[in-house]
Amino acid sequence: RKAKVSVEEGVRILKEAGLNSIPGGGAEIFDDEVRAKICADKVDAEGWLAIHEAIHNEGLHSNATMLYGHVEEFEHRINHMSRLRLLQDKTGGFNTFIPLKFRNGGNDMSHVPEVSLVEDLRMYAIARIFMDNFPHLKAYWPMLGRKNAQLSLSFGVDDIDGTIDDTTKIYSMAGAEEQNPGMTTDDIVALIKQVGRKPVERDTLYNAIKEY
Repeated sequence: RKAKVSVEEGVRILKEAGLNSIPGGGAEIFDDEVRAKICADKVDAEGWLAIHEAIHNEGLHSNATMLYGHVEEFEHRINHMSRLRLLQDKTGGFNTFIPLKFRNGGNDMSHVPEVSLVEDLRMYAIARIFMDNFPHLKAYWPMLGRKNAQLSLSFGVDDIDGTIDDTTKIYSMAGAEEQNPGMTTDDIVALIKQVGRKPVERDTLYNAIKEY
C-alpha cells in the first residue's frame, strides 16, 4: 500500500530480489468479530489469505499461524483451520501450520485466563489430523515452554522452533513461558533425543541440512 503497487506486483518485485518464502504471522483468528477485539489494526482475514495466495501463485512458499486460547470459541478455530486448508488444497504453498498459544502476560488481555496444557495438546492433535494437507506442524517453544513443546512431539508436532536468545526481550515481553527464553542447537537436539526422536536441522523450505 505504501509503495503504491498491488499485492501481486509487490510479490513479483520481492521474488526478483531473491525472496523465496515468507512467515505466517498476523493470521491470529480469521473471525471478523474476534479480530475486532484482539487485532483491529491488522489486515483482515481476506487480505491475509489473498497475500498468501499471491505468494503461492508466484511459486513461493509461506507458513500459517493461528493464535488460540484467548476470546475465541472452538468454532472460530475450526473455521480458521478450514480456510487455511482450503487455500492449501488450491495452491499447495504452505510449508507448516503453527498454533500459537496466547499468553496473558504483558498485554491488555491479562484478565483472560490461559488454556491448560491438556487443551494445548488437543489443539496440536486436532491440527495434525485435520490439517493433513500441511506437510509440517510446528510447536513454538518460547510460548509453549520447552518441556511442553517436547511433549507435543507425541501429539503430531514434527518441528520445534527455534534457536533463540531473548536479548531483544520480545519473547519475555510477549509473555513467554520462561523469563529469558533461549535454547541452543545442542539444547534442542537433546530435547528431541530424550523422547526417542531423530533431530534434523533444516532450512526455511524444510530441506534437510544435518542429522544428529
